[in-house]
Amino acid sequence: MAIRNPQYSGERSDLLDRIVSLNRVAKVVKGGRKFSFSAMIVVGDGNGRVGAGLGKAREVPEAIRKGMDIAKRNMITVPMVGTTIPHEVRLKWGAARIMLKPAAPGTGVISGGAMRAVLEVAGVKDILTKSTGTNNPINTVRATLAALESMRTAQEIAELRGKSVEEIVGRRLAQAYRHAEQTGHVEAGPQPESDAAVVGAPTPTEAREEPPARPRRTAEPKPQPQPQPTPERTETLTPEAPAVAADEPPAATTPPEPEA
Repeated sequence: MAIRNPQYSGERSDLLDRIVSLNRVAKVVKGGRKFSFSAMIVVGDGNGRVGAGLGKAREVPEAIRKGMDIAKRNMITVPMVGTTIPHEVRLKWGAARIMLKPAAPGTGVISGGAMRAVLEVAGVKDILTKSTGTNNPINTVRATLAALESMRTAQEIAELRGKSVEEIVGRRLAQAYRHAEQTGHVEAGPQPESDAAVVGAPTPTEAREEPPARPRRTAEPKPQPQPQPTPERTETLTPEAPAVAADEPPAATTPPEPEA
């Protein structure tokens, strides 16, 4: 967790500093263990300049002083658009993975731990962040500084490509960037003239009137098939021939008498 420490500001009192981590380490030697301290310090002017340093010494004040001296010698400039960063960036440093995303004015610094300390002393007011992987504050600070240093503004990209800012980001965003440089806040810029300014054109309220709602169509029930009557089965009884026993001889047939 970042700790405010104004008493270790060094020579320049206008710089903001935070103690990100303070650890006691031990070195095992032949005669026993030697203890020392390491301090991770971030320093910034609150206006786009920030740096970090890791100081080591046998005493806590000396470790903090060394960390501040290293941080002041390694300060970088953060490209900003108003109170936020110019674009989204994702970066991996060791096992630490971070994501920085620009935010609208009034959002605030949505961050915590080591990342929040770096962004506060750098002067970023509105930003969205996310940190995954390890929660080692030293790797998180170095990843955040590398991500801030890798960003480029639209003006820098346009100069590298030999184009105008409008060709890179569009006219609307270019106007917003210019407005942010003048006022320090990112806004959408001037909007085009609306149709309501033309005589006889419908007002925005009239133009937004919704058509009358159409009646809802209700599903009609499907007719159920009627059961068909089952025809009665009529059986025709045929007379059975009398059974003839096997032992009885067949009946003799008399020939018809001849006619006289």
